[in-house]
Amino acid sequence: MAAGEYSVEHARSGDLQGILDILNHYILGDHCTFDTKPWTVKQKQQWFDGFDPDGPYRLIVARHGANVLGYTSSTRWRPKKASEVTAETTVYVHPEHLGKGLGRQLLGHLLDHLAESGLHSVVAGVAQPNAVSNHLHELMGFEVIGTYREVGFKFERYWDVTWYQKRFN
Repeated sequence: MAAGEYSVEHARSGDLQGILDILNHYILGDHCTFDTKPWTVKQKQQWFDGFDPDGPYRLIVARHGANVLGYTSSTRWRPKKASEVTAETTVYVHPEHLGKGLGRQLLGHLLDHLAESGLHSVVAGVAQPNAVSNHLHELMGFEVIGTYREVGFKFERYWDVTWYQKRFN
C-alpha cells in the first residue's frame, strides 16, 4: 500500500479496537512488547483518552478507511517533574503491512510534531533482537544509549532491551 492510499492522523474514538488488534497480535506472538496478556477496550480506554493532539503525548494512526494499519505514540517517560522534557515513543505496524515504510511514516509524523512541542528529547526501548526496529530508529536519527541485559521474561526466556534517544535541541 503506497503512502497516498492511507492517512496519518491523530487517533479518533473508533480507533481503539484497531490499535488493540495490532498490539494484541504482538503480545501473543512476539517479544517486542513485554505485555503478556491481551488488552480489552475497557482496560485500555483510560490510556487512549490520555492523549492530546496538541500536546507532547500523542497517539497517531495510519488508517485506510476504517482500518488501522499501524500506530505510534508518545507517553510520559518518567513521573518526575524534571523528566517532562523527555517522552517515550513506540510504534507498531499491523503484520500485513510490514516492510512498506509505514513505521517510518508514522514515527516521522510523530517526531515532527514532538520537535515543535518543546520537548528536548525522546527515547525508545527496543526488545532485542529486533533488526527492523533498530534500523528504523537509527534511520530516524535516534542513537543507541545502551542495553539493559535480560530485563524481560517472556516465552520462557530472558530478553534484552536497547535504549535509543533522539535530542531535538
